Amino acid sequence: MTAIVGLTQDGTEWTPQFVEMLDAKKCIGCGRCYRVCARDVLELVERESLDLEEEDEDLDDDDPFGDDDDDDGFSDDTSMVMSLKNKGDCIGCEACSKICPKGCFSHTTKEAA
Repeated sequence: MTAIVGLTQDGTEWTPQFVEMLDAKKCIGCGRCYRVCARDVLELVERESLDLEEEDEDLDDDDPFGDDDDDDGFSDDTSMVMSLKNKGDCIGCEACSKICPKGCFSHTTKEAA
């Protein structure tokens, strides 16, 4: 089978890359992806609700507070993060991935029916 291929307005072929996964451990909850997504694919949720496993090995010795070493103003314990609400509604534009400062998204092509 072949991958789904679309056409741009000028007739150029374009292969959509549909969202496959969002790495909530990397997400800082900035909401940029939510704002650029024209579909109902993403949802902002509390980090605690995802029950992300914390690994002690990931903590820096130079980081006495146990949060990431980025000075992004977000607390890892109480912040909100994005989750995939309805990935089946994704149109494959990759806008979320292009705007994400942490590289949280992975995408894949889909086979044509």
